[in-house]
Amino acid sequence: MKRALLMSSSRMGQLGYLEHAEQQLHTLFQHDADEVLFIPYAAVSFSFDDFENIVKTAFERYGYGLQSIHRFSDPVAAVKNAKAIAVGGGNTFALLNRLYQNNIVELISQRVNDGELPYVGWSAGSNVATPTIRTTNDMPIVQPPSFNALNITPFQMNPHFISGKPVGHNGESREERLNEFLSINTGEELLALYEGSALYIENQQGRILGEKEGLWFRAPEKIDNIAPNQSFELSMIKGVN
Repeated sequence: MKRALLMSSSRMGQLGYLEHAEQQLHTLFQHDADEVLFIPYAAVSFSFDDFENIVKTAFERYGYGLQSIHRFSDPVAAVKNAKAIAVGGGNTFALLNRLYQNNIVELISQRVNDGELPYVGWSAGSNVATPTIRTTNDMPIVQPPSFNALNITPFQMNPHFISGKPVGHNGESREERLNEFLSINTGEELLALYEGSALYIENQQGRILGEKEGLWFRAPEKIDNIAPNQSFELSMIKGVN
């Protein structure tokens, strides 16, 4: 069975790192994940060692073992032998570039989509789980070989969604940016998630986890809500033509 948990964020409100995500992680791992392979490649301003320690502490609190891929001499072999994968947040462009550099983009995609191992990502780790990284919020600090990503979900997503503009901000709002995407890429739709929310995938079914609804951007200026815990067909949201 294909299973994936695509989380909007590592934190919600004033809670600590992944503190809001206990039940979401249990939904994915079902209290049975002793060896989760962690991919810290989105980290830019802090070390992979530090990233691993932060995530490992949170995972062990919920009963899950974790080791970072940078501890292995052969990243391809590490993914081939993995029983579960977690991909942390940070910069999406750096993350995807490093996945390509280590030749594991197609391998992760194949293993997750074939139902061989569960996948959890948050923030950038959710962005790379979509067909491409065209709807990330991040700055392109590096240029990956391609924007094509893991294609675990058939449509684009926008994590960390926040509505409107902060006081004093005269640039585009998130809605306006996503409307630009929809205007250029006619026929495509996308799912935006508030912080603390997640998309849980089982085979071809999706479900929004968390307290808030998912936002289904269907066309410029046309947004529908998807209620939490309401199962829907992933094909309901149109992906790449």
